[in-house]
Amino acid sequence: MSHSVVITRTTTTTTSASHVVLNTGYLRTTPGLLKLAQLIIGAVNVGIVAYYIRHYPSSALATSPELFFLLMAVAFLIGTFCLLASCLVSLSTGGIISKTIYELIYHTIAFLLYLIASIILLVDVTNGRYYRAMKDAYMAASVLGLIVSSLYLFSALLAQRSYRGI
Repeated sequence: MSHSVVITRTTTTTTSASHVVLNTGYLRTTPGLLKLAQLIIGAVNVGIVAYYIRHYPSSALATSPELFFLLMAVAFLIGTFCLLASCLVSLSTGGIISKTIYELIYHTIAFLLYLIASIILLVDVTNGRYYRAMKDAYMAASVLGLIVSSLYLFSALLAQRSYRGI
């Protein structure tokens, strides 16, 4: 009977003055890289939409697709930052949190809501309601939103696999 053994190497960086431990090895794993990519693309989305909402306000801002997109982007930017930061400052968090159902639920909801927000913004952009500069920026944001939602889907699949122990 054969058994398989998985050995994971974790690289830590410590500073003597503050005793901060960084689990930099987490960024070399697939979940770590996915969270970093989600964080970067989410920050770009927030920057694009926040800039254009502020400089070119629409009359129906309270019901606008760009506001919904911005709310989803900010919400999941904060959530992903918290997840990534907790996995980076703790040696055990990355391994433990992936075994819980939290990541599966979080990434599934992030995938669905980001996908919905991106599609709604994309449909609104293609209807021709915006100025040329806004149309290009919102088109880029909605495409980036579709990309980041696919990253959340991949993270949800990895979380489901890890949670089930497959």
